[in-house]
Amino acid sequence: MAETFDDLRDLYQEVILDRGRHPRHGQRLEPNDATAKGDNPMCGDRVQVFLRYAPDGSIAETGFEARGCAISVASADLMAETVQGRTKADTRALFEAFREMARTGVCPACDAAMEQLAPLSGVHEYPSRVKCATLPWHALIAAIDGNKETSSE
Repeated sequence: MAETFDDLRDLYQEVILDRGRHPRHGQRLEPNDATAKGDNPMCGDRVQVFLRYAPDGSIAETGFEARGCAISVASADLMAETVQGRTKADTRALFEAFREMARTGVCPACDAAMEQLAPLSGVHEYPSRVKCATLPWHALIAAIDGNKETSSE
């Protein structure tokens, strides 16, 4: 059992490092329907999230530009992938579930979307890193709400 846990932890670390170095959604979307910047003044992470909406109001495409640690960039990339096709209400619910997982390491409602975000579940062991993981999500919610900026504070 310990080997399985270590293997899973190694896999999660690989995903974070890969997504942090080579994000799949790390680009500015022009034109976009909404955008917001997020700033974590404690560690210097910065992210800007860009949204394009589908005709039905769901999120059609998400992109971002980020400067920060691997956790912050990986979180932004996994988030961008996970929220595409979701309604604003569903995205808010996913953010709440993700924030709980980042804080506690426990997945309150593990569906397929949360499984995609599971590599970030280990940040709960490092409280200062929880803000790194949640910063892109705060920027996403700010963009949905029509705000231009947010902070992890």
